[in-house]
Amino acid sequence: MATVTSTKTAAKPGVGPGWPKPPGNNGSNGNGRGKHFGGRRRFSKDTYRIAVWMLLAAIVMIFAALASSYIVLSGNPEWQPVRMPRAFMLSTGLILISSVTMTAAHRQLQRGQSRNYQVWLLATLLLGLAFLASQYAGWKQLVSAGVFVSGNPHSSFYYLFTAVHGVHLLGGLTALAYLAVRSGWAGWSGPALVGEANEKRAAAADAVALYWHFMDGLWVCLFLLLWLWK
Repeated sequence: MATVTSTKTAAKPGVGPGWPKPPGNNGSNGNGRGKHFGGRRRFSKDTYRIAVWMLLAAIVMIFAALASSYIVLSGNPEWQPVRMPRAFMLSTGLILISSVTMTAAHRQLQRGQSRNYQVWLLATLLLGLAFLASQYAGWKQLVSAGVFVSGNPHSSFYYLFTAVHGVHLLGGLTALAYLAVRSGWAGWSGPALVGEANEKRAAAADAVALYWHFMDGLWVCLFLLLWLWK
């Protein structure tokens, strides 16, 4: 009579239900984080750009509300047209030139010319400071002409528009100063800069350039509104 012998295969330790999964599955390193840059999520250059666009959207809403109020109040009987100060015309020229220098700085960065990039950044920074100085000179010209904040609605908007725009421009000047200082650091200078550090520098420069060009264009719009809509 044949004897039937049943054999059982022993389960390998660490395999099968009830055993924890080994590290490294699903692209992780065992602690739930990705493999990129030692467990850190890879940098995305769109992060800075999206943040700037959100900031610009908020600024657009602020100035759209102010411009709407300006247009509505222009029909007020107390509205008295104010002559544009000459210093504000100088301001317009300065800020337009600063857009050119900002574009030049961006091109030098793309070419890997860190030294020239820093020079053009500093030129943009100086033009921005000169713009604010000319705005202050414009205020002094308004006061000399007897035009004050509480004089009439038109004069009030002169001070309001320039003040709010100046505060936002200060933010751009701060960002420019940051880029200029960082461009002189060893970690941010030289053509050998590669990888994530290079992506971050390029993304930061793109974001600041976008903000600066927007503030330039915004001033031109405000200048034309104050000058032409009386």
